[in-house]
Amino acid sequence: MNTVDTNNAIGKPAQGDKLARMNELALLLTDASRAYYGENREIMPNIEYDRLYDELAELEAETGVTLAGSPTQRVGYEPASELAKEVHAAPMLSLEKTKDPAELAVWLADRDGLLSWKLDGLTIALTYDGGKLSKAVTRGDGEIGEVVTNNARNIANVPLGIPYGGDLLLRGEAIIRYSDFTKINDAIEDVDTKFKNPRNLASGSVRQLDPTVTAERRVRFYAFALVASDVKFTSREEQMRFLKTQGFETVDYRKVNAATVEGEVENFADRAARSDLPSDGLVLTFDDIAYGESLGRTAKFPRDAIAFKWADELADTTLRHIEWSASRTGLINPIAVFDPVDIEGTTVSRASVHNISIMEELALGAGDVVRVYKANMIIPQIAKNLTRSGTERPPAACPVCGAATELKDTDGVKTLRCPNPDCPAKKLKSFTHFVGRSAMNIEGLSESTLEKFISAGFIREFADIFRLSEHRDAIVEMEGLGEKSYENLIAATDAVRAKVSRVRLLNSLGIPGIGAANARVVCQAFGGDWEATTNASYDELIQVDGIGAVLADGYTKWWADERNRRMADEILSLVKLDPGEVSEKNGGAGPLGGLTFVITGSLHTYANRAELKTRIESAGGKVTDAISAKTDYLINNDIHSASSKNKNAKRLGVKIIAEAEANALLDDANPPSSTTHDEKLYAMVLRDDIIHTKDRQ
Repeated sequence: MNTVDTNNAIGKPAQGDKLARMNELALLLTDASRAYYGENREIMPNIEYDRLYDELAELEAETGVTLAGSPTQRVGYEPASELAKEVHAAPMLSLEKTKDPAELAVWLADRDGLLSWKLDGLTIALTYDGGKLSKAVTRGDGEIGEVVTNNARNIANVPLGIPYGGDLLLRGEAIIRYSDFTKINDAIEDVDTKFKNPRNLASGSVRQLDPTVTAERRVRFYAFALVASDVKFTSREEQMRFLKTQGFETVDYRKVNAATVEGEVENFADRAARSDLPSDGLVLTFDDIAYGESLGRTAKFPRDAIAFKWADELADTTLRHIEWSASRTGLINPIAVFDPVDIEGTTVSRASVHNISIMEELALGAGDVVRVYKANMIIPQIAKNLTRSGTERPPAACPVCGAATELKDTDGVKTLRCPNPDCPAKKLKSFTHFVGRSAMNIEGLSESTLEKFISAGFIREFADIFRLSEHRDAIVEMEGLGEKSYENLIAATDAVRAKVSRVRLLNSLGIPGIGAANARVVCQAFGGDWEATTNASYDELIQVDGIGAVLADGYTKWWADERNRRMADEILSLVKLDPGEVSEKNGGAGPLGGLTFVITGSLHTYANRAELKTRIESAGGKVTDAISAKTDYLINNDIHSASSKNKNAKRLGVKIIAEAEANALLDDANPPSSTTHDEKLYAMVLRDDIIHTKDRQ
């Protein structure tokens, strides 16, 4: 890095302008990176991020100045979640990149290389000790990552045990396939809560406090590098073959040289549009391990590998107008509608602009010439506005109800909302959510059918859905319906009326932030007691794993509104709750019903004590902080410790058990009779209502 002469260089207007632009770019890129990597959201298109990044890198080269904390010197994101943090054994660096296949041939020179997919997900490092998965850590900022071991155990194709009995450290990408991404999004009726792309969904699914989310969203893992092992290899291809013998799925790769690499790039490109795996390019690595390691690294990049990013197929077209789509939460989303163009083999004419901030950044207006592309060859996006008229303004009135709109600015991201609680769009979307598959799951009530019933006055509130039999004659006569449709609809509502899940009911109400996963967490935390669930206090809720201050505040305020409570009570008067759905907390039904536990010391198979507590309570047990005569078990891996809790347990005759015995108790529902249970190793429960996987030795 060069030293700048402040009396000369910075004093020159040209240099000063460049430094000002560099500071501006660094701020923009830092905010975008934090949102993308740390918060699983986008505030600018990927293609725009790449353009600004390249501009910053060029300015740094021209000026000889590298700003402190420059995005060109950082890797990934700074971990900021509630997950435990850990320093990587070896830094997880970024890769130098190119979009020119010819540069790959020059880079290889006379060496062989491995060309493989660059999958678009969340990079994870897996550690195996003695053949058992012992640790999983996300990439984070390259130096420090988040510990997601229990979540990794819920990734279906991650081996919990491998044939190789030594120590192993490997890296791979956790992804969600396009087919699964589509299914998950199709099950979400509300456009606001749909996921923007598979990468954000995969990252958010793995970086969860609740490991079952990882399993439910069908996350997959593909190994791409063996970092360390007791076995010595001379080539990367040998390492990949070895990983396959250990049960890992690896990224698809091809052995290449300077003469063949460009042809293989074309082959990968042909397959990319048809692949079910999200990819944002390719990675080329020297096959000779010793040679690659001898090249060393820069502050940010290793010199033994290079990334190839797809040159996005761009098309220029004319923006006709911005369509404003109102939703049940009140958010009004801008959607760009343009003249149809063919990109990557399909015709596109619409692209989400996501929010007001992005619309303003692009300076959109009707008649503008915009350049569009498909992010990762799939999702239509606007890359650039070539004419930048900036004439489009957020509507002053809701396009559905006409109420005055509100412009919100949250952490620098502007969104438009309709504040009218009686907006028909809010009602329609709310009803669509209420009957959706993840909520009440009432078949036959599509959005178009609901719209007909709402317009006819049959449905004014959720409870009216269970009173549709009062309008039989009118429904049968409606266009597109008939006798058979009516009978199927009533049968579907009667099935739900007879036995409804508490989780589905709570999710269906449209409480901000309470979707299917959080509804399950809250219901289980209160053991299936509906009254306790609906009257939970802020202090009680923030003690629940996965429910933070914002969700707890919104939840309690929702239930404090008398209109909401009356609406929920009206529904409850027409349906019956499933009596066996959730184990009751603190001595209720379940294999641990009536048993009280205290947890102390460090744990091996759980991220923290709260996670073990949640599992015990979901099985009907009770967890307290202090030892008493009512305590049945003290869980402590150091059984012979001289700690005060161990002493109190022995004094009161409370049995002290290790973590493995607690797992045995949870899995088998039989009290441990001796410490021989220490010899048992149990894998995590993939889904507490589907399958228990045991790995015994």
